[in-house]
Amino acid sequence: MKSKRRNPAALVDPKISVVIPVFNEKKTLDEILRRVLETEIRKEVIVVDDFSTDGTRKILENMAALQARGDASAPAQDGEDAIPLADLRFFFQPVNQGKGAALRRGFAEVTGDIVLVQDADLEYHPRDYANLLEPLLDGRADVVYGSRFLGGPQRVHYFWHYVANKALTLLSDIFTNLKLTDMETCYKVRLTPVIRGINLKSNRFGFEPEVTAKIAKGNWRVYEVPISYAGRTYEEGKKITWKDGVMALWYIVRYTVAD
Repeated sequence: MKSKRRNPAALVDPKISVVIPVFNEKKTLDEILRRVLETEIRKEVIVVDDFSTDGTRKILENMAALQARGDASAPAQDGEDAIPLADLRFFFQPVNQGKGAALRRGFAEVTGDIVLVQDADLEYHPRDYANLLEPLLDGRADVVYGSRFLGGPQRVHYFWHYVANKALTLLSDIFTNLKLTDMETCYKVRLTPVIRGINLKSNRFGFEPEVTAKIAKGNWRVYEVPISYAGRTYEEGKKITWKDGVMALWYIVRYTVAD
């Protein structure tokens, strides 16, 4: 029997830096941390609070204080299992600056081989990490996008959000010459040298078209894999609005043509 051959570029036991930007996610914070920490990967979890005002910041400050004191876990606010503290790192923005600024802060602190962005709102589930990481671990990809439109299970609502996402992705593809199906996805996983080599500027949700435009310019190997998606309603706390969609049009042009 022939032995299974491994790509010489494959990564062996890499460390994954999971960056979680947080703004006013008190209701979902405990659960997303549990889900991320339960994943069977070697990891650090970098939590960046973007000056939350709903009590989220206080919860994270308490966790950081317990960790500094040497405690192994912190009691959960939702009454469920305690939150293990060993793999967590906490950073606090001095003022609210937006998701892009929070991510830049987190990226500056990563020590892992791969950087993975995780939203704190439970729309994206860490159970998809294995699919997202596979092309990187195999040495086939430098960047992996998790697409909500490649067949994974997803909550059904907001038809016009779907239309807007597809339109923005199409425009981004035209300008970047990438054949993506979901440019606006949260799950963009990169080898650390990729993110180190990109000068990011956007403070809010312009991060998504900006990083895509700059990845395209870098000629990195990009893969897409299907993911699940449990989108929230505005009543449940969804933050992105039509104004962010309009601004995304500008960012696509700006960062592809001029920057």
